[in-house]
Amino acid sequence: MYKTIDEEVENKQIISKYRKLLRTAKPFLKEGDAKIIKKAFNVAVEAHRDMRRKSGEPYIFHPIAVAQICVEEIGLGTTAIVCGLLHDVVEDSDISLEYIQEHFGSKVAQIIDGLTKISGPSSLGYGTTQQAENFRKMILTLSDDLRVVLIKTADRLHNMRTMDSMPRHKQLKISSETIYLYAPLAHRLGLYAIKSELEDLYLKYTDKETYYEIAKKINETKSSRNRFIRNFIRPIQKDLIDAGFEFVIKGRPKSIYSIWNKMKKQNVSFDEIYDLFAIRIILKSPIEQEKSICWQVYSYVTDYYKPNPDRLRDWISTPKGNGYESLHTTVMSQQGSWVEVQIRSQRMDDIAEKGYAAHWKYKEKDGSERHQSGLDAWIEKVRGMLEQNNSSALEFVDDFRSNLFHDELFIFTPRGELKVFPQGATALDFAFEIHTDVGCTCLGAKIGHKLVPIGHKLNNGDQVEILTSKKQNPSEDWLKMVVTSKAKKRIKDYLKEIKRPFLAEGKEILERKFHQIKVAPSNNMQNQLADYFHLDGGVHDLYFRIAKGFIDTTTIKKAINCILESEKETSTKKVEKEKIDLNAEEAEKLMAKAKKINKSVLLIGDDKDEFDYTLASCCKPIPGDDVFGFVTVNAGITIHKTSCNNAAMLMSNYGYRIVKATWNLQEETQVCNVDLKISGIDRVGFINDITNVLSKDLSVNIISIQANTENGMVEDTLKLQLSNKNDLDIIIEKLKAIPDVYDVERVYSDATNIKKTA
Repeated sequence: MYKTIDEEVENKQIISKYRKLLRTAKPFLKEGDAKIIKKAFNVAVEAHRDMRRKSGEPYIFHPIAVAQICVEEIGLGTTAIVCGLLHDVVEDSDISLEYIQEHFGSKVAQIIDGLTKISGPSSLGYGTTQQAENFRKMILTLSDDLRVVLIKTADRLHNMRTMDSMPRHKQLKISSETIYLYAPLAHRLGLYAIKSELEDLYLKYTDKETYYEIAKKINETKSSRNRFIRNFIRPIQKDLIDAGFEFVIKGRPKSIYSIWNKMKKQNVSFDEIYDLFAIRIILKSPIEQEKSICWQVYSYVTDYYKPNPDRLRDWISTPKGNGYESLHTTVMSQQGSWVEVQIRSQRMDDIAEKGYAAHWKYKEKDGSERHQSGLDAWIEKVRGMLEQNNSSALEFVDDFRSNLFHDELFIFTPRGELKVFPQGATALDFAFEIHTDVGCTCLGAKIGHKLVPIGHKLNNGDQVEILTSKKQNPSEDWLKMVVTSKAKKRIKDYLKEIKRPFLAEGKEILERKFHQIKVAPSNNMQNQLADYFHLDGGVHDLYFRIAKGFIDTTTIKKAINCILESEKETSTKKVEKEKIDLNAEEAEKLMAKAKKINKSVLLIGDDKDEFDYTLASCCKPIPGDDVFGFVTVNAGITIHKTSCNNAAMLMSNYGYRIVKATWNLQEETQVCNVDLKISGIDRVGFINDITNVLSKDLSVNIISIQANTENGMVEDTLKLQLSNKNDLDIIIEKLKAIPDVYDVERVYSDATNIKKTA
């Protein structure tokens, strides 16, 4: 068949990418591997033959790129390459899992199944969303084969690298999902380079202006930074050469996202970030000498530069939970600026960059348990959590993130055994980690010979001794004192057990009451009753409280009547507990209901229609802010800023309820209340200068001013009435120009976390 020039060019590009993949994989291919990779490549080419990406390029570019990332950037082998090439064929073509199993084996079929999304809303149950179910399905494979998660991470990385052609709302959704789930997961698996790139790409697509501004400033300082690095490392290099070390010294800038995050957390400008880059010293050394050599090099560094004693991080003696090992110190340069220096072996650097795959490579080479690290312990913890898990997908995702993605605490038993916990862990978490019986009878703890209550939050390095009493038993209040999934499950199991004898009695009392007032005792009505009484334990908790007399029959009757009356009055707005998580069809119906005829300052959806909406109180968007719409159950469409603290959670868990929103700035806008915080040096006339700029120069209506002075510093909080973000930017710029004003920032006085009420 005759081919056009474009098809010929594309075919050459496909073959070129495939050959590059084989060249990269060649060093570790065994006999027959090239043949199986070629077979997978041919199947993928045929399956995606008529498919194109949003950019217009052949779809097959994507699976080849995923396989390339697997081998080149993660360090996986032939099975992962085959799965990378085939990861979309079951989902996007007529090829079945049975076909994959027959031609490529059960292991490849198992991994492909883990990578294939759940299809159709019919599979979703109470308290879940499609995205959460897909994520749970992927994580469940950690029990069987970690490569599913690693290949999915490679898939997500390539999608993020090639999102320029996607519509804006899709960019926001995918980016938010990435920062919420995939970047932390990459970090936990030790894929530092990939984690950093995912974070940078998230910022690029959610706040392009900030991303390019920081990138530009990093680039502008490149020559002076390189000159500084050369001068800084010169004396250290000489000592290392004289000592006969084999080494490489690199100076690399911090990631754009980490700089942005630091600017935001410390409330400082780019110019005020002192550690824009780190010096990394990578040493070749035998495994048994790594630790002593790293400390020897540390002594060379501190011979020339004074270290900050509060900034020494020894992750060689105690590696991070993701297997990361390195010695970090921050030293004062001769120019008067702080510089972070990282000292590590080549093995440590490989593991830091390529994570789990490199960790296993060295473990297999060594042939011992020398490299049994926190990463292995983390995988075991995940497997234990998965075995115990019976929660909804959304609860699973939330629990998974809170327990496994947070920074760690290193805590010691009285005998010196090390235990690792997430930040926020308490003495009670520690007790349940020791043993369920110890947790259930925990009365308190001793830390450094000091008695502390069971809810005491632990600090790094604490040595904890648990005190127990046979008279002590878990209560519901304990659930508020623990953060680990293990402790939560053990407490819930105990509470269920002690409630079990009362459940039948409570259920019988409730059904008699339903019969008396002639109301059908449906599951729906019982769920609404549990909701009415704010019972986290649901219907079982309701039965227990009725049986124990905490909820009497008169109160039950009153509650049922309230529910029935509410249903009559708001039949069109009725929200059952099971329906809090709307499906896509219900979200569309609510969208249709919100449609309006009057002119609006906001245009919503792909067709830029006009809808009724409310502005989110958590981020208080004003015209000109980068925003998106979220379809809610009770409040119609709520408008959030894309930088809202809740944005990542909403978009990653409820993507189908996200709608595009753009400001119709041609329409006359209503004024909005905006809060500003002005920090500066206190002096006579400070507030007068501010009010003059706002009222006289800019004609801005000031609703209120609240001043707080302490030790010669002043912090004023102002509430202003504005029309749009452009006005706000001008105001901030003018206020910053006032003498003695140190900083001006927009604040959100009644910001709330809507995680539990989405």
